[in-house]
Amino acid sequence: MGLLVADIGGTNTRCAVGSDVAALGHIATFRNREHAGLGPLLRAYLDSLPPGARPRRAALAVAAPIRGPRVRMINIDWEFSTDDLATLLRLEQVEAINDFAALAWSLPVLGPADLVQVGGADAQPRGARVVLGPGTGLGVAGLVPVGTRGWTAVPGEGGHVTLPASDARESELIHRARERFGHVSAERLVAGPGLPVIHELLGGPALKPEDISARAQAGETLALETLETSFRFLGAVAGNLALTYGAFGGVYIGGGVVPRHLEIFARSGFRAAFEAKGRYREYLAAIPVFVIMAPYPALAGLLAYATRA
Repeated sequence: MGLLVADIGGTNTRCAVGSDVAALGHIATFRNREHAGLGPLLRAYLDSLPPGARPRRAALAVAAPIRGPRVRMINIDWEFSTDDLATLLRLEQVEAINDFAALAWSLPVLGPADLVQVGGADAQPRGARVVLGPGTGLGVAGLVPVGTRGWTAVPGEGGHVTLPASDARESELIHRARERFGHVSAERLVAGPGLPVIHELLGGPALKPEDISARAQAGETLALETLETSFRFLGAVAGNLALTYGAFGGVYIGGGVVPRHLEIFARSGFRAAFEAKGRYREYLAAIPVFVIMAPYPALAGLLAYATRA
C-alpha cells in the first residue's frame, strides 16, 4: 500500500502516491485558493484515485514551521491539525514536516540529471548540505550526516533572517525597503513577492511577479535588473548559510523562481555575491552550488524521509 505525499506551498499543492522514491504515481497539482482548506483539497485528491490506490498513511511537506500536530501556515490563511486530517481523510496516520526539510531529505536521492551546477568544486559525498529557494516564500534547511551512512534534516526559518547588503547600492535598497516594512528579512526581497518591491525601488511601476518574470525573459532592462538584484541578494544569503553549515556537500537552490530563469541566474552575479565574504572568499569558492531541476523533489524527499529506517 502506498503513501500519500503532498507538498503544500503558499500557492500550489502537489500530491502523489508512492512506495519508494522511484515510484511516484497519480501526481496532481492543485491551486490552493480554489479550495476551502487543506482538508477539502486532500479529500478531493483521494476521491479522485482509482479503486485500490487509496493509501492508509500520509506525509505532508508544509511551508510553515512545524512544532506539533497543529500547523499554521504563513503565506496562506490555512490552519489545520494532523490528527483532525487523519480523521477527516480516514487515514491511519498523518505526519507533517517543513517543506524545505522534505527538500533536504531529497538531496541524497537526486541524480545528476536533476541538478545543474553553478560554480565551485566537487561536492564532498559526506559533507553537510544546505537547501534554500525562493518561491511564494524563502525556505531554508540543512542536511547533516549521522553515523557512517545516515542523514538528518535540520529545518528552520532562515528565510526570515535580516537581509544583508554586500555594497552601498544594496544598502540603499534595503534602507528604502525598511522605511516601508520595518524589518527587511531575506524573504521580503528574495522570494517571488519581493520582485515587485525591488522593481518599484528601482523606479519601475507596480507589477505582478509573473509580469516581471515575463518581461525579464523578453529582455526588458528594468525587469532583468530586478531579477538579477534578487539573485545577488540570494547569493549573499546562501553564502552565509554555507559558512554556517560548512556546506562542502553543496548548496542547493530549490523553489519555483530560479529554475524558470536559469540563464539569467547564472549570469546575475549570484556566485560573486555568494563568495564575497572577505577572508573566506577562497573557502566559499570551493563550495558547489546546484540548482534543483527535478519536477517534484519535495515529494521524493517525503518518501525518503518516510522510509529512512
